[in-house]
Amino acid sequence: MGYSELTFPEGSTFLVTGGAGFIGSNLCEAILRMGYKVRCLDDLSTGKRANVDLFVDNPNYEFILGDIKDLDTCMAACKGVDYVLNEAAWGSVPRSIEMPLFYCANNIQGTLNMLEAAMQNHVKKFVYASSSSVYGDEPNLPKQEGREGNLLSPYAVTKRADEEWAKQYTMHYGLDTYGLRYFNVFGRRQDPDGAYAAVIPKFIRQLLQGERPTINGDGKQSRDFTYVENVVEANLKACLASSEAAGQAFNVAYGGREYLIDIYYGLTKALGVNTEPIFGPPRAGDIRHSNADITKARKSLGYDPDWSFERGIEAAIEWYKVSLRGV
Repeated sequence: MGYSELTFPEGSTFLVTGGAGFIGSNLCEAILRMGYKVRCLDDLSTGKRANVDLFVDNPNYEFILGDIKDLDTCMAACKGVDYVLNEAAWGSVPRSIEMPLFYCANNIQGTLNMLEAAMQNHVKKFVYASSSSVYGDEPNLPKQEGREGNLLSPYAVTKRADEEWAKQYTMHYGLDTYGLRYFNVFGRRQDPDGAYAAVIPKFIRQLLQGERPTINGDGKQSRDFTYVENVVEANLKACLASSEAAGQAFNVAYGGREYLIDIYYGLTKALGVNTEPIFGPPRAGDIRHSNADITKARKSLGYDPDWSFERGIEAAIEWYKVSLRGV
């Protein structure tokens, strides 16, 4: 259960790319809490220095300001590293439709640079962020590895390409790679601001500030919302996984299914507000329904998520109340 009891060789060093971001900073925090060394690589294009400032006095923590699109930077960052957790990427389906060339350069070439650097530096395990978007228009639920449809956005293309490149590095170069297909991760440090902010922190911020949130579509779309602690567990367990599981991708979720409209009214109730939403047009490239079969991750990685949606949303609300209200 969870990851607090996991052990790695003494003095193990983890490189977390995108370590100043939402998921990356939670990974850095967990690894440092376990007593291991963390090297954080981030260009701060979407990550925030404030997310990792709390680690600067820890002697096991090192920050590198750098870009995964630069191979030399990746090579230097991987030197002396045991495990790479590659979280560096630009998210957002709608933004990827507006910026396809940048997404290719950042999410595909950047990941390929990291794979090459990890291989040349003899890294033990390379764990990387994929996405549930790779299932595209495949209609069956729950989503199951090996049953993918037509990709619906440039972002989804980048994540599927990353999986294929990782498979090649396992097949031809002996690098143990593990792809984690994240399903709608939420939790502390997720940015609530901007046009492309994830829905849960955005709703919470707007409701706390007396604004009327906009729901894209009719609100009857469903997602497997997954608290960030479950994602931390999956990353760390992948670092201890058998080489027989290398070269594959795994669903990382709780295995539930929540409807957006239900989440919205649950948030209004929890926050003690009575605000009706605005309904806007559906977002281009969005999948209508998504929930995960996590059987493969359970069997191959020992993944056993502790945090239900209900437990996670309660923790997230409390965190945002403090961070947004400053109390």
